[in-house]
Amino acid sequence: MRKLKSTENKNLITALYCRLSQEDERLGESLSIENQRLMLQKYAEEHRFPNIQFYVDDGFSGANFNRPSFKRMMNDVECGKVGIVIVKDQSRLGRDYLQTGMLMEITFPQYDVRFIAINDGVDSENGVSDFSGIKNYFNDFYARDTSRKIRAVQRAKGERGERVSSATPYGYMRNPENKKELIPDPETAPVVRRIFEMCASGLGVRKICDTLTREQVLSPSVYAFKITGNKSGNPDLTRPYHWAQTTVRAMLENREYVGDTVNFKTYSKSNKLKKRLKNDPGNILIFENTHEAIVSRKLFNLVQKHFDGRKRPDKQGEVDKYAGYLFCGDCGKRLYLHRGQTIKPENNVFQCAGFQKRTAECTAHYIRESVLDTIVLHNLQTVTAFAREQPEEFYAMATRNGEAEAKKFYRTAEREKVQIEKRIKELDNIIRCLYEDRVCGRLTPERYDVMAGGYEQEQAELKQELQSITKRIDEMDMREMCIREFVTKAKEYLEMPKLTPELLRVFIRRIEVCEKPEKYSRTCGNPIVIYYAFQLPEQNGMPAIEQVMQPTTMSA
Repeated sequence: MRKLKSTENKNLITALYCRLSQEDERLGESLSIENQRLMLQKYAEEHRFPNIQFYVDDGFSGANFNRPSFKRMMNDVECGKVGIVIVKDQSRLGRDYLQTGMLMEITFPQYDVRFIAINDGVDSENGVSDFSGIKNYFNDFYARDTSRKIRAVQRAKGERGERVSSATPYGYMRNPENKKELIPDPETAPVVRRIFEMCASGLGVRKICDTLTREQVLSPSVYAFKITGNKSGNPDLTRPYHWAQTTVRAMLENREYVGDTVNFKTYSKSNKLKKRLKNDPGNILIFENTHEAIVSRKLFNLVQKHFDGRKRPDKQGEVDKYAGYLFCGDCGKRLYLHRGQTIKPENNVFQCAGFQKRTAECTAHYIRESVLDTIVLHNLQTVTAFAREQPEEFYAMATRNGEAEAKKFYRTAEREKVQIEKRIKELDNIIRCLYEDRVCGRLTPERYDVMAGGYEQEQAELKQELQSITKRIDEMDMREMCIREFVTKAKEYLEMPKLTPELLRVFIRRIEVCEKPEKYSRTCGNPIVIYYAFQLPEQNGMPAIEQVMQPTTMSA
């Protein structure tokens, strides 16, 4: 048994380092933290090493050297407080052969630290064996091989539509009956829904954060710590109600809140580089309607549309209410609001982005915000009053062919759909009978090919026609739903004293501002075209439904 040299300082620490990762834990009890503790303590006591101190990292990969206890131990080493470092084997120190080798051959000798790996028979006092480098390489290979296998499993799960992220988004909780499934958290889901509604109403991210802080709503990281005790989100317990703008902004673009699973948003280049990088959109997999939604898809898309425009809020924390709605009627670019500290609010103006940035051969399309508000509000009041007071005429105008024609289409389309589906099933039976006749020899292969080919061609044409009818029915259903919803909303909003972001969100889909017929004229205004919410999106460059009212009013 080795005796301490007189030159050795008994006040120096004998560091007993233990590490266990999830992968190592699967190998059995032999690598458990408790087993490592007992082995290291017994070895140190038998060799009468002084001042024993444990450094334990539980749940950390050997390829990761950013471990709390390891960093604390190395800080003590660099401060000259440690005389001996003992581990169960070299892999406990780390599985990166370059860094582990540097520690054993450079760092520890530099600070006069004796290194011992019990199971590997390594003691730096006897010199470093050549096999130590080989052992480190195999430890590194094991880490890479394990990482490769885990990545393959995660990739297969992600491609099947299972969530590969272990984090639970704020607003959701794990289903107690199925841990893989997300369900809305009754305590936080209303907060998420309210954040989206505040954003859709025109509030900027900063004002949303201020509102939540003022109402003392726990921040996501503090709430997670309160429920699970997990500090991975770095909760600031001194400011439990502080909401960061980056947190709210990330929530507003998270598709998981509409019930979608989004996999592979980030990736790492290797098992040694832990930094997560944003993935290319083409590599991201999205599976729709995999769990219960917290916000409607319509509200989510509205928020994304809102953020497509200029997102900079004013001094009151409000974003331009026309962001995502206002476009140039000539080049199609957005119109951006110009305002400043020296500009009175009534003098705020919009200009074409194509003209400003010189990305399109266009003109300024200069129009004051106050004038645009007056025109849009007046037109909106006129259209909603018409929809409210004369709903049947409004429906006929919105559908172009009237309710009677729409009902006639539905009857004809449904009848044709049933007939086509019946004929497709008949052709399936005919082709199957032909195949049986060919197998039994009642029909020659040549004759079978001719007859089956004709029936298959007829079936393909019928399927294409069925798809066209189904698509047209879906479009009519969508149009019907949008028109009826518009009339219902028109009856709810009787008073419209001021144009608000909420009115734009409910009733209007798009506004186009054209250039003045007489350029630079002070009396001639800009023609404005308003597309309402009951109108379907444009198809093939033309509106799917004509505008109910194309305002002829010119802006001043």
